[in-house]
This record gives sequence, structure tokens and C-alpha cells, in this order.
Amino acid sequence: MDREIVAIESVHPTGGTYSHAVRAGDVLYIAGQVAKDREGNVVGIGDPEAQCRQVFANLAAILEEAGSGLEHVVKFTTYLTHPSYIEAYRKVRNETLSKPMPANTLVIVESLVSPELLVEIDAVAVVPGGRSSSSSA
Repeated sequence: MDREIVAIESVHPTGGTYSHAVRAGDVLYIAGQVAKDREGNVVGIGDPEAQCRQVFANLAAILEEAGSGLEHVVKFTTYLTHPSYIEAYRKVRNETLSKPMPANTLVIVESLVSPELLVEIDAVAVVPGGRSSSSSA
């Protein structure tokens, strides 16, 4: 199966240390997204709801740019740095996503890569319409 690194320009740059999105066949794997704006600044320091909104905005932008959308997500993994952030996460998730909700694993972790980051979410999505092929067998 072919693996394609998807060049993403709609969110903060990675500095070449990882890729925001990788496509394998009709499946899109989105790296964990944090509350950084397009310039790489942390949004909502100390505010888990604001950070959740930025994370979902980043996910939506990446999915759209890669030919998919939030409605095509089949699995999220959510990392929160404190259990008290669960309600903020659920509120934003429920405002952002439509039912039926995708599968989700929710994990409480001690810390993310930077202490001001409170939320990280990665995703697996389907790219609708299949992959077009330029060659035939």
C-alpha cells in the first residue's frame, strides 16, 4: 500500500520534525493537534475550552486540505492534562461534531510537549470517494 505525506499549509508548521497528515490508501492519519494558531502561538493558555476549540479547528483545516472532513473521522485519541478538562472537551466536541460520534479513546496524561498545552487530539479519517489512480492494470 502506498503511503503519501500530505503537505499541509493551513495550520502551524512542524519544522520538519513530523508530518501533520499521512495518507495510506483511503485512510488519513492526522498527527496529534494542539492549541497552536497558524503562526505556532499557543491559543487559550490556561483555558481548556479555548484550547479544545483551536484543536478542533486545526483538525478540521487539515482534514479539509487533505480531501476529507470531520464527518469522515472514524477514530480520535484525546489527551487531556487534567480530568477537570473533560467537560470542556465534551462541550466543544458535541458542538463541533455530528452524531453518530466516532470512536474515541480519552487519556489523562501528566503533561504534553509544552506545559501550557492542555489538550491534544489525533485522528484517523476516511478520504471519501476513494483514491483515483493514474494507471490501470
